Amino acid sequence: MQSVQDLATAVQRVVANVEKVIVGKGESVAFSLIAVICHGHVLIEDVPGVGKTVLTKAIARSIGCTFKRIQFTPDLLPSDVTGTSIYNQKTSNFEFRPGPIM
Repeated sequence: MQSVQDLATAVQRVVANVEKVIVGKGESVAFSLIAVICHGHVLIEDVPGVGKTVLTKAIARSIGCTFKRIQFTPDLLPSDVTGTSIYNQKTSNFEFRPGPIM
């Protein structure tokens, strides 16, 4: 188990690393990292073109995680996010195809 000081130092290093790509969003980066550390989720909403995807990719790369983006549209279904079973005609079986969060 890491000490609080070790964790705070690690968060500061990641924030500094992300700020090489995104300038002036240190608080957003820190809050996002806190959510990740707490095994939570982050929903980033803003107008187009402000760097939401770049920010998220930079955080993911800085902490060694994968990045997958979900485009929310009016016709988005839960299976688009979690995955679905697809029928394979060759094997005559259903195969699970995971979605972005699986």
